[in-house]
Amino acid sequence: MMSSPGIAEQIGRSGYEAVTLDLQHGQMGLAEAREGIAALTLAGSHPIVRMGVGDLTNASRYLDLGAQAVIAPMINSATDAKAFADAAKYPPVGERSWGPLRAAQLAGLAPNDYLAQANSETLAIAMIETRPALDELDDILAVEGIDGVFVGPSDLSLALSSGAELNPASPDTLEAASRVVKAAKKAGKFAGIFCMTPGDVLAAKAQGFVLMAYGIDMVLVADSVRVALDACGES
Repeated sequence: MMSSPGIAEQIGRSGYEAVTLDLQHGQMGLAEAREGIAALTLAGSHPIVRMGVGDLTNASRYLDLGAQAVIAPMINSATDAKAFADAAKYPPVGERSWGPLRAAQLAGLAPNDYLAQANSETLAIAMIETRPALDELDDILAVEGIDGVFVGPSDLSLALSSGAELNPASPDTLEAASRVVKAAKKAGKFAGIFCMTPGDVLAAKAQGFVLMAYGIDMVLVADSVRVALDACGES
């Protein structure tokens, strides 16, 4: 959630297969995202961008900068999903406008070679985090161009409790997450989820989730500093 592309790069170099640059809740803007995408590509990690709510038309812009996946929050209907897919995929699947000069450069591809693989090699991931999204889950998954779905357990817990509690591990939230991964498998698509603990990562993997987001840069840096201070007897 920090604005430093350098932090994102070091996380990628430390072994994360993919790193999400958060433009929804994080401190990054477009310029930092551009540098973060390049830094992660250099580090050998897959750059993902989570867009702001309702920022669907900019999906193509983040892909043009070299993002290999875009996550759209608050996709609550098949109509939302279709608008997202239209922005993220080239014809005949969607309506993405042509202009991926930076993306092709980072990938080392000629324009037509980038075009030939773009729809299959870049991912459009819809977040499922509200009651309406759960109600339309199968329809969202059926939209061509939506490659997978991603559970936002915090917002989902707020939605399912009508704002009474923030509890990503509530029984209702866990049941909804299980429903999402099963529906995604049935639709031939993948599911991801944000994980609060290493135990959550292992449990999600056992359920069939394939994209487990774990670790926030601010927390990782703070924890590393505490470990260093403890080792020096300075805690």
